[in-house]
Amino acid sequence: MLTRRQIRVKVMQCIYALTLSKDDSLEKQEKFLKYSINQTYTLYLLMLSLFRELHQLAAEHIKLSSNKYLASPSDSYPDKERFVKNKLLLKIAENKALGDELNRRKLKNWYLHEEYVKILFREIVASDVYEAYMQSTDTSFEADRKVVIELFREVIAPNEKIYEYFEDDQLTWVDDLPLVNTFLLKRLKKVKPEHVDSFFLPKLVKDDDDLDFARKLLVKTLLNDGALVSEIEGKTPNWDKDRIADIDAILLKMAICELLNFPSIPERVTINEYLEIAKEYSTPKSSIFINGILDKLVKEYKTDGKLNKTGRGLL
Repeated sequence: MLTRRQIRVKVMQCIYALTLSKDDSLEKQEKFLKYSINQTYTLYLLMLSLFRELHQLAAEHIKLSSNKYLASPSDSYPDKERFVKNKLLLKIAENKALGDELNRRKLKNWYLHEEYVKILFREIVASDVYEAYMQSTDTSFEADRKVVIELFREVIAPNEKIYEYFEDDQLTWVDDLPLVNTFLLKRLKKVKPEHVDSFFLPKLVKDDDDLDFARKLLVKTLLNDGALVSEIEGKTPNWDKDRIADIDAILLKMAICELLNFPSIPERVTINEYLEIAKEYSTPKSSIFINGILDKLVKEYKTDGKLNKTGRGLL
């Protein structure tokens, strides 16, 4: 679920938080990194569980409407229970493994804040996507999957109230939400009727090597801060810490640390990764600035025999 680039971003966030807090506790930063990585999976589970809550709310509305004598817009639909019968929604709503994981983690966010689910449900029912689906007579799994994907794209993922909720709950979730939404969308596109419950519970990281990479990158960057600053100073004649963005300085130190301490990662991979992160998280000119310094350092390190790269490396 998390790529190496996203792991690098997590490390950057930890170092930035340390910079702001002036807290030099390495143990505390390691714990924060682990917590931040795990919280990405929590966010994924919460976004996925929204479908369960929406399905339950839809079922409750059907039950209430059946007890009313007044006509409602849903009476014009060929099958007013169609949304509740949606095969993909049922696959998520009845997913025992997902339910067990939510209970194990005690994730009752939407139960405690049901107003957000109601906001989403009202927007879904009012959408053209929902109207077209309810008027259609196509009952295939493909049709059911298509409407769930469209509603996620057009109503759920871009909803400002949901964004504000996550922003208030966990600050790091603001950066994680696009990642989680993109991953969930890919999952929805790939799901098939025969997939087992565990399909919706992927691994957080590919393997333990990724977690080891995250911890080592954080620790080595923090423990060698003075030496890494010296490396940068030598390539910036007009070096002024106050004039260089904090994020740029952090990314440079992380990149240099990675170049010197992770032999299995090719130097071009390292440089490209940090340039992409700089484009997203720092100033418009940051990637040019960082690229210039890293290019100089790589040439110097090769001349001095400091780069001992082996294997093809991993992204």
